[in-house]
Amino acid sequence: MKYLSTRGQVKNLSFEDAVMTGLADDGGLIIPSEIPFVDQLQALKSLSFAELSHKILGMFIEDEIDSATLKLMIQKSYQSFRHAEITPVRQSGSLWILELFHGPTFAFKDVALQFLGNLFEYFLEKRAHQLTVLGATSGDTGSAAIYGLRGKKNIEVFMLHPQGRVSLIQEKQMTTVLDKNIHNIAVEGTFDDAQNIVKTLFNDQDFKQTYHLGAVNSINWARILAQIVYYFYAYFRVVPRVGDPVNFSVPTGNFGDVLAGFYAKKMGLPIDKLIVATNQNDILYRLFTTGKYHTDTVVPTWSPSMDIQISSNFERFLYYLGNNSSKQLNSWMNTFHDTGKLTLDDSWLKKANNEMTAERASQIETLETIKQEYSIHQYLVDPHTAVGICAAKKIQLSGPVICLATAHPAKFGDAVTQAIGKNPELPESLAELTDKESRVSVLPAKASAIKAFILQTLKV
Repeated sequence: MKYLSTRGQVKNLSFEDAVMTGLADDGGLIIPSEIPFVDQLQALKSLSFAELSHKILGMFIEDEIDSATLKLMIQKSYQSFRHAEITPVRQSGSLWILELFHGPTFAFKDVALQFLGNLFEYFLEKRAHQLTVLGATSGDTGSAAIYGLRGKKNIEVFMLHPQGRVSLIQEKQMTTVLDKNIHNIAVEGTFDDAQNIVKTLFNDQDFKQTYHLGAVNSINWARILAQIVYYFYAYFRVVPRVGDPVNFSVPTGNFGDVLAGFYAKKMGLPIDKLIVATNQNDILYRLFTTGKYHTDTVVPTWSPSMDIQISSNFERFLYYLGNNSSKQLNSWMNTFHDTGKLTLDDSWLKKANNEMTAERASQIETLETIKQEYSIHQYLVDPHTAVGICAAKKIQLSGPVICLATAHPAKFGDAVTQAIGKNPELPESLAELTDKESRVSVLPAKASAIKAFILQTLKV
């Protein structure tokens, strides 16, 4: 299996190169040269999560990591999860809920980032250099990456988050990790500002090559790859008969989680519809309903991890939408870069809607959904999961609908308290964060300031 860039100038990368490179040198996102097809679904039905991971990941890694080593790496990645099934599925009313928050930081991103941390460690043992991990987070990516990489040899982590725009628990999860290789930066701006800084520094080729920049955001292909697994796992636990179609409702801002579902569908998983569920920062909803991917002002919401206007993973979907044409992709992305607007004509929009549909939830609807799930089904959800549930109920598709529960409700206590009138019970490890020492640097939202900070830190 080889890998290439969506922009067309980088080709024939190994899996190792794809993981360690992060963002391609031409500014594009790395994708596999082909998508393997699973033609024996029935044979996968009885596998555990770890066994299923070994099977699916192996299709994309092939012989770059031997089978026994990959199996041990997967076991190590998920040994800290609090549920034996890793990503269990439960029913709430007519919907199925895929719980993705049983990892160390109580968020879905643990599924991929625990694995990515072990991949980095494995490949760095073969390379005689240090890796400088640079990432931006709207909340959960940062803490999951930090927990996956803390204390790891030859890795320095610089994580940017928008100051005052993540929940208190999300902030404490990041800033209370005091390992010497972890460096938290609060950017005086929005998540999109932080993300643009990261992309700018990755496009600085001298800086990237000299300091061996690595990515933990979902621009890193390994993030998407690891998340494909739980679509298969959930499918086998919901359908009465293998081959029956299901639907998934995915709360998303950066488009990575739903993109993993798109890959699962292309691999042969019988998915009818993928619902792109957004909050009031609804650029993706507007794209799938009007064809207009036009940026707007970011509005703070109860679901802050989705307060995004530029979805970095959307480029991968556009590549496939444009018939795997880098020329078409570059045309779209250049227009978007210059104007902040990308408009699909009716034929492209129809093709996009054949793959996905979209819905959005307002602030009021988000809180009302939390309240209803709790009062009617005695099930407490966080505001991001509530957006996905609300979207699923609005669209009302035929067949089973699986909603992705992306975070533990206690991580967003203010929203939950507003919805149900009382504080959610804090797991012990989250409750302990309040009194822990924090360490964070506050910097302006400028690439030059972040670059200077990184250079100074690496000199020490």
